Amino acid sequence: MTRSVVRGIGSALPRRIMKNAEFEKLVDTTDEWIVQRTGIRQRHIASEDETTASLGEAAARAALDSAGLTPADVDMIILATSTPNNTFPATAVEIQERLGMPGGFAFDMQAVCSGFVYAITTADLYIRGGQAKRMLVIGSETFSRILDWNDRTTCVLFGDGAGAVVLEAEDGEAALDQRGIIASSLRSDGSQRDKLYVDGGPSTTCTVGHLRMQGREVFKHAVGMITDVIEDVFAKAGITADDIDWFVPHQANRRIIDASARKLGIAEEKVVVTVDLHGNTSAASVPLALSVAVERGQIKKGDLVLLEAMGGGFTWGAVLVRW
Repeated sequence: MTRSVVRGIGSALPRRIMKNAEFEKLVDTTDEWIVQRTGIRQRHIASEDETTASLGEAAARAALDSAGLTPADVDMIILATSTPNNTFPATAVEIQERLGMPGGFAFDMQAVCSGFVYAITTADLYIRGGQAKRMLVIGSETFSRILDWNDRTTCVLFGDGAGAVVLEAEDGEAALDQRGIIASSLRSDGSQRDKLYVDGGPSTTCTVGHLRMQGREVFKHAVGMITDVIEDVFAKAGITADDIDWFVPHQANRRIIDASARKLGIAEEKVVVTVDLHGNTSAASVPLALSVAVERGQIKKGDLVLLEAMGGGFTWGAVLVRW
């Protein structure tokens, strides 16, 4: 059977680092309050010349370099983002042009913070179906563009950045020890859309709008939703929490990460945490954390890695991959 194997990985971050202390001049908050409730210490904020497309391009080039490939070797791009450069065309096609990718096709996917998990699952299906052989799956966001900088409950939480992986079709067997994507599970619940949303859009207000969130409600739903899809993935793969080598969750809030790991019985030393460095980068969160874990020497070839994310919609999902 055809399997989707991770061939390369890369990331990109804006030049500017914004530490918690800067918010003390903007809103009624403190570094201590932010760290205690979220685990976030800093985040990267895009400058005017840094966009979702430019960050996505940089992450894609890093992933291609990691894989020893060129843009000409890729036949498809999926970009997960909620902050596109334009309403249309898709920012993925701008990245395609920036890379000088001579053929293939590209499109955006919008599932907010779950975007990368949705995108890599979709990419796996394209590869298994024979529609693509090598793909760039990118998560890139500039959430600083849609924040209300007077809302202390949201502006401290988010940052900008991008992460990317190269997926490649490889012949193999349907076995747990084979490299590649093993199982995935996706969910959504539109009845919860008012818990985390942007209060604008082309068809409703003709504006971009700002991010709005009912923080307590999001936290209340998060742990249960996360464990739901992870347990489904475990069942599909025939494994337990003890079998995984690394857990790479969406980096939204340290409390949610810790509570989810405890409920699932995942050992603390197996959890990759980067929320302190980047804040919540939405669809870029999981690939950024993956990239950092690879750079640190944590995730190595052959490791069993569990990815998870939850975002507005609500959307949520999990993916199990043999690195």
